[in-house]
Amino acid sequence: MRTRRLKTRSVVGAVAVVALAALSLQGCAIVNGSGDDPNTLRVMMGADTTYPKERKQWQQEVAAEFQRATGAKVQWETYSSAQEELTAIQTSVISGQGPDVYAIGTTFTPTAYATGAFVEMGPKEWDAVGGKDQFDPASFGISGPSASKQIGIPLASRPFVMAVNTELLAKAGITEMPTTWDQLTEDAKKTTEGDVHGLAIAYADGFDPWKFIWGMAQNAGNTIVSKDGKAEIDGKAVEDAYRTYFDWITKDGVVDKAAIGWNNAQALAQFTEGKAAFFPMTTTTAINSFTDTKVDGKYEFALLPTVPPGATSRPSDGIEAASILSGDNWVVADYGTKQDLSFDFIKQLSTPQAQLEYYRLFGNLPTNADAAAQLAADNPQLAPIIQAGKLSKPTAFTGAWSDIQLALVDVVVQSIPQLKSGGVSDDQLRQRLQAAQRDAQATLNRQKNGGL
Repeated sequence: MRTRRLKTRSVVGAVAVVALAALSLQGCAIVNGSGDDPNTLRVMMGADTTYPKERKQWQQEVAAEFQRATGAKVQWETYSSAQEELTAIQTSVISGQGPDVYAIGTTFTPTAYATGAFVEMGPKEWDAVGGKDQFDPASFGISGPSASKQIGIPLASRPFVMAVNTELLAKAGITEMPTTWDQLTEDAKKTTEGDVHGLAIAYADGFDPWKFIWGMAQNAGNTIVSKDGKAEIDGKAVEDAYRTYFDWITKDGVVDKAAIGWNNAQALAQFTEGKAAFFPMTTTTAINSFTDTKVDGKYEFALLPTVPPGATSRPSDGIEAASILSGDNWVVADYGTKQDLSFDFIKQLSTPQAQLEYYRLFGNLPTNADAAAQLAADNPQLAPIIQAGKLSKPTAFTGAWSDIQLALVDVVVQSIPQLKSGGVSDDQLRQRLQAAQRDAQATLNRQKNGGL
């Protein structure tokens, strides 16, 4: 591991100052700083803006249990965006120090793997976290480039689906869930009236937009990154995906104009107020938010469409990707001396009891197979979400993916002014896709040549 990490550092050393400065400027929260205290485990995970109070309480209880079992304390650190997540990883690799354990999104696992800074799991390491066979096999889809080369230890699963307001659909005479993206648009038009809109979408969210583009493109047979490592962002399938996504708020009028500036929590709030018929690109994490709201008892989940825009059936090379393979993985840093404590911590949170509690509080599906089976048996409403998990497809396993993901989001960020003023022209969209294509290919080339 040491050799590969030094090689990576030599490539990214030139950006060390930038990465370190970015991390400090972005306000990555560090709680109860412990420095290099050997009896304090540093754990970094995403900030929870949906359930902040529950997250704080959970962290306190987890830390207390961990201290009782090991005598060691837990120092929690957070990132609040995909860019912060990437910067934190880069900074740790460059400096050779940082958190001992990261909870990272599955799509960022390839980037973490490419650094060579995280422990590759072998029989000994899997035994230390309670055994590899305790996890649902599907949860390993993006833990590493192969079954024998994995760094990601499954924490939670979050397949994406649609939440649907059944009352609004019944009022509009809609009796079947849309299976094509064009059908979703037409159903959204039927349910748009007054201050009620067909779709609740968050155009300014840092994570959501690229997932729509990825899904529509996959359905058309475009995988964003080809098997031979070529970027495919400037293709027709991607352009059609962005056009559909932008037209919802401009041409079709099925999204509230205010959504141009919304994050996911604001789109969720619109749905819970009964002001949107479809809330696409949501997960089980939203279930707790539906309780005691205007949609409580009036919603259900459905698969996202899997037929691309402009088509009535999936093309022969189209992919039935109902969702990205989504969730969180634990990864353990190999630059420190606390691997044993790290594995003890992960083992504590991988048991059926711990995983069911995590679902109860935050809505993330368990990756522990026994916990997942129990949850499915007790909650029939989760059937579409479980089906989405089975139809999930991983993003490309390349260390360049995090930058590619950010490039896809940036196309939307750059288009916000035009969305506010009426619409994004075809020329503007093509120019942005060409720029994203160049950036993505450059990142893929750097990764191929040993860079981060």
